[in-house]
Amino acid sequence: MCGIIGYTGSENVKDVLLDALELLEYRGYDSAGIAVKDETSHVTNVYKCAGRVSDLRAICDSKKILSACGIGHTRWATHGGVTDQNAHPHQQGKVTLVHNGIIENYRELIADYDLQEILHSETDSEVAAALLNHYYKGDPKEAIKKTVSKLKGTFALVILFEDQPDVIYSIRNVSPIVATICKEGAMLASDLTALCRFTNEYFVVPEYHILELHKDHVVLTDLNDNVVEPEFLSVDWELNSAGKNGYPFYMEKEIMEQPEAIRNTIKDRIVNGLPDFTSDGVPDSLFTDCDRICVVACGTAMHAGLVAQALVKSIVHVQMDVELASEFMYSDPVIDEKTLVIAVSQSGETIDTLEALKYAKRQGAKCLSVINVKGSSIARESDYVLYTAAGPEIAVASTKAYTTQLSVFYLVVAKMALLRGVYTEEQTKSFIAELERVPEVMQKVLEKRRDIHVIAKKILEAKDLFMIGRGLDYSILLEGSLKLKEVSYIHSEAYASGELKHGPIALITTNTPVVATVTQEKLMSKELSNIKEVKSRGADIVLFIKEALSGDLDTEYQVIKLPDMQDEFMVLPASVALQLLAYYVSSDKGFDVDKPRNLAKVVTVE
Repeated sequence: MCGIIGYTGSENVKDVLLDALELLEYRGYDSAGIAVKDETSHVTNVYKCAGRVSDLRAICDSKKILSACGIGHTRWATHGGVTDQNAHPHQQGKVTLVHNGIIENYRELIADYDLQEILHSETDSEVAAALLNHYYKGDPKEAIKKTVSKLKGTFALVILFEDQPDVIYSIRNVSPIVATICKEGAMLASDLTALCRFTNEYFVVPEYHILELHKDHVVLTDLNDNVVEPEFLSVDWELNSAGKNGYPFYMEKEIMEQPEAIRNTIKDRIVNGLPDFTSDGVPDSLFTDCDRICVVACGTAMHAGLVAQALVKSIVHVQMDVELASEFMYSDPVIDEKTLVIAVSQSGETIDTLEALKYAKRQGAKCLSVINVKGSSIARESDYVLYTAAGPEIAVASTKAYTTQLSVFYLVVAKMALLRGVYTEEQTKSFIAELERVPEVMQKVLEKRRDIHVIAKKILEAKDLFMIGRGLDYSILLEGSLKLKEVSYIHSEAYASGELKHGPIALITTNTPVVATVTQEKLMSKELSNIKEVKSRGADIVLFIKEALSGDLDTEYQVIKLPDMQDEFMVLPASVALQLLAYYVSSDKGFDVDKPRNLAKVVTVE
C-alpha cells in the first residue's frame, strides 16, 4: 500500500510528482505530500496534507516551486491517524524520506535511540527518518546500511539528504520499488503505472540494494558496495494507457477494455488451435506430475481460483483447493513435492500471497504464478509465471485483471485435460475455440450496458442485497457481490441458493433486492425454484440468465439476457454484467468509483 514517486531530471518536478501521485492514488488516498529541492538554496521543502492528491495540488499551485528533484507519497494509513502531521514525507535534520511498509520494531527504536522528544508524528516512518539522521555523517550509503540493519519489518525507503543536491536514494525489503532512466531524467516509483507515461523500460530494485538516482544516470550497489547492473524489463503497454481516455472513471474504462485484454492474453498461447505455454517456458510436466493443485490468492484473485477449481474438478478430475493466502500458513496446509501451487495476483506484490508462496516452496511444492506485472515479487519468487495482458489497472475494484486471470485458467484447464488424456485433441480444440469467442461475446454484454444501468437505478437505495446461484453461478456471484460492496457500500452477500433454507432466507423481507444468475442448464430448474422461493417472500428479483435458458420467465423479474456460450464459459459474460451493475450503482450514488473508502489497490502489508 501507499504510493511512492521520486524524480530527478530536466522537467518541473512539481508537475511530474503530482501527476504520478494521481496515477498512484489507488495505492492509498488518506493523505499526500511531496518534498522538493529548491534549485537556488538546495533546501528541501515539504508540502503535505491529509486528503486527496487534488488537495495537495491546490496547496502546491499556490507556491512558487522551482525544482527538478523531489519525492512524493500518497498514504494508506497504518500507524497513526489521517492527519497533516502523519502525512509523508517526514523530515528529520538533514534527512527527508517517504516510506511504504511497516517497521515492526519502531517502539523499541524510539526507546533505544531516545527519539521521543524529536518526533512530530505518530508514524513508524518518521522513526526511520530520525534513525537515518542519527547515523548520517555525510556518507548517505553508510547511514542507509546502518539504519536498515536495525529495522525489522517491510519497507521501501526513498530518501533526500539535504547536502546531496539532485540525488535520490532508495532501499527496500519486500515492499516494491521500480526505477528507470529516460530522456526526461531518472525516476522511481512503487508501481510501474507511474513510470509508463515516460517509458516502457524499467527495472525492479533488488532487495537490500542501494539505488542512487542522478539526473542522467543511476547507480545500483549491494550492501558490500559492489556495483550491480540493473536488469531492465519492458512492457507492451502504450505510454498513455494509464489514462482515462475520456471515461469519467478508470473502472468504466477498464470494464470496456476487457475484450481486448482477454484477446491479448490468450492469442500467443494458442498454437494450431491448442493451448501452448512454450513461450512462457512452462513445461508440460508441471501439469502432469502433480497429484493435487492448490491456489493461493486474496479477494478477487481468490474468486478466479474458485472458478478454476470448479473447472479442474469437473473436467480434469484432479483435486484442487483454493486457500485464502492470508490464512494459508496458519491452517497447516498439506503441501508437498507433488503439489502444484498456483499464486494469483494482479500486482504480483500482494504480501499475503507472496508469503504463502514462499511457505509452499519451503515445503517442496512447484509454484506457478498468474500475474499482470513483469518482474514483480511473486513472479520472481515463482518457478514459472503466466503473465496476463490486462495492462495497467488503476481502479481499486479489479475488473479486467480478474477476467484475464480467468482466461489463463481456461487455458490451463484445457492443457491439463489434453495432457492427462481427459480430452482428445479435437475436444481440446473445441474448448479453445469457445474461449476464443469470449471477447466477441463479452462485447455483446457491453453493448447492453444501458439496460444494466436501468436496473442499477432500482437498487440505489438498498441497505442490504443478496445474490444467489448454484455451481459456477455461485462462484460468479461471490465476485459480483464483492464488487458491489466495494464500490457502492451496499451490504451484499452471495449465497449458494441451495443453502437459503438453512438460514439466510430469514433475511428476505418485502422489497429486498435479490440478484440471481442462471447460466448452467443442468442446474436451471433448481435455480429457478430457489428464485421463486425468495420471490414468494417479497424479494425484488434481478435475474441474469443465459439467453437460451430464458424461455417463459416470471414477468415480475427484472431480466438481463446474456449471450449464449457453452455453460462452462458463461462465467465471463456474466462477470462483466455484474461489474457493470456495481459500477452504475456506485456512480449513480455519486461516489468516487475508483477510490472506495478504506481500500487500496495493492496490499503490501499484512
